[in-house]
Amino acid sequence: MTLIHPFRAVALLATASLGFGCARAPEAVTRYDLVIANARIVDGTGNPWYEGDVGIRGDRIATISPKGGLAAAEAGARVDAGGLVLSPGFIDIQSHSWNPLLVGDGRVVGKVAQGVTSEILGEATTPAPSNANVDSLYGGADAEENAMATAVRNYRGARGFGAWLDAMERHGVSVNVGSYLGATTVRAYAMGQREGAAGPAELDTMRAVVRNAMEDGAFGISSALIYPPGSYAGTEELIETAKAMAPLHGTYITHMRSEESRLLEAMDEALRIGREGGVPLVIYHLKAAGQVNWHLAAPAIAKIDSARGAGQDVKATMYPYPASGNNLSSCIPGWVHADGKLLESLGNPALRARIRADMVDRRPDAPVYCQHNPPSAYQISGFSKPEWNRFQGWRLDRIAAALGTDWVDAIIELTIGEKNALGKITFGMSEENVAAMLARPWVVVGSDAGGYDPDSARGLVHPRSYGTFPRILGKYVRTDRVLSLEDAVRKMTWSTAQILGLRERGLVKEGMYADLVLFDPATVIDRATFEEPHQLSEGVKQVWVNGVSVWADGRHTGARPGRALRGSGYRQPAAAR
Repeated sequence: MTLIHPFRAVALLATASLGFGCARAPEAVTRYDLVIANARIVDGTGNPWYEGDVGIRGDRIATISPKGGLAAAEAGARVDAGGLVLSPGFIDIQSHSWNPLLVGDGRVVGKVAQGVTSEILGEATTPAPSNANVDSLYGGADAEENAMATAVRNYRGARGFGAWLDAMERHGVSVNVGSYLGATTVRAYAMGQREGAAGPAELDTMRAVVRNAMEDGAFGISSALIYPPGSYAGTEELIETAKAMAPLHGTYITHMRSEESRLLEAMDEALRIGREGGVPLVIYHLKAAGQVNWHLAAPAIAKIDSARGAGQDVKATMYPYPASGNNLSSCIPGWVHADGKLLESLGNPALRARIRADMVDRRPDAPVYCQHNPPSAYQISGFSKPEWNRFQGWRLDRIAAALGTDWVDAIIELTIGEKNALGKITFGMSEENVAAMLARPWVVVGSDAGGYDPDSARGLVHPRSYGTFPRILGKYVRTDRVLSLEDAVRKMTWSTAQILGLRERGLVKEGMYADLVLFDPATVIDRATFEEPHQLSEGVKQVWVNGVSVWADGRHTGARPGRALRGSGYRQPAAAR
């Protein structure tokens, strides 16, 4: 009888259970481009860590051996991990690094310093496919927004989504990048920014846009149903677009229609779209927002547990902070944004009374904008007018007092004066609820943030841009013990890869792409704060993307080895086969 070393037996079992076919014979060649030795390997499955050496050849993990097993192997480079944790690179399922990955320098320093090796874009809106209607969604007051508006016009036609992915890879990026197809883009392509239900011809156009984007590599459809014009889409419209992607293995991922008093009803709508559309469902940044709604967290958790128990594939993402972030104009009713005329409507005295009435309406059946938190819960940023620069980072109640008005008129005045360029951070969640939701096995981690370079970034941003993944490891693993190290890594790697259909990333396993992060579990932590956000996290020692070092010795290496990622419905263009 042939004896199998316990290490090899575990590898064989993992290979069989994950469906990757038979294990390969041991490598005959012992030359590697990189050997990472003496690591504590947390492989992404959620299984207990083990000690080992990892050999990388090209862009793949070539071999994994017991600790010391590659001591004699030839290597172009060798890293002694010294007992630090080696895990798969973190996959950010909700990134907003649009500009850095297309028109910026592509390094996304604040993300790479966290150990992020793949960023997934697409919440609500994507710059592709584009037409004149989609063009109108882009553009703004600053140079980056105008550069994006110009770039969008390059992604016309049936293959526009694929052209956008290709453009980011050609641009040179330090992380891998893929995207969902924005539901707002789908609707705008067919209907522009007007309200109303889609007609038969418009639905046919939407279905075609969805099918083409899925064949170009979209992971599915992403909606954000509180932001116009995407919020104008009805449930039936979203079900029809979900049906169009179902044969191509797409997922419906959504910022639901409510995270406040109508949270449970919004969840019912999302579950219906997934069920009747025949696709898996993922809920973005699960939360019960607004102190008066914190009691809804437990039934929200129970609703997902129940749906999964009944056989529906539903999961959720989260970021580990008790505060959210979005545009200040999200406090303004959706109808005011119709046809792209927000600023014009706000300046119309005949509409002012109706706008005010909607913004302060607290009846149980009223839409929720910002009336369920006190004005002191909103931190405002993004000011450009010299006379308002002093307001940067102030709370809304303080700004309103300085303007000599109430919070409603302050929002209207600020939105008009800054041409809808202001952001807000909302301190509306419970730390206890964040921990309870994060602990659920069906939750994965996403930052809901773009990447920045602290050497050049200005203004206030949500600290999740710099701290999401190290905060999970430092606060929720090491300090609060909400998660085990292995489960936390699973939520940031392989579980996310499974949602996306990325079968060759997200694990430390032979044959997988060498997206890896080496970190110190005793020191890894976020440093960014709401007052001083542009601070890199600590404790991430080295990061590799496709086998290439992008972070080492506390600095970015300058390398841009990232590639475009595509979903399971991808059909390679005939010319490239």
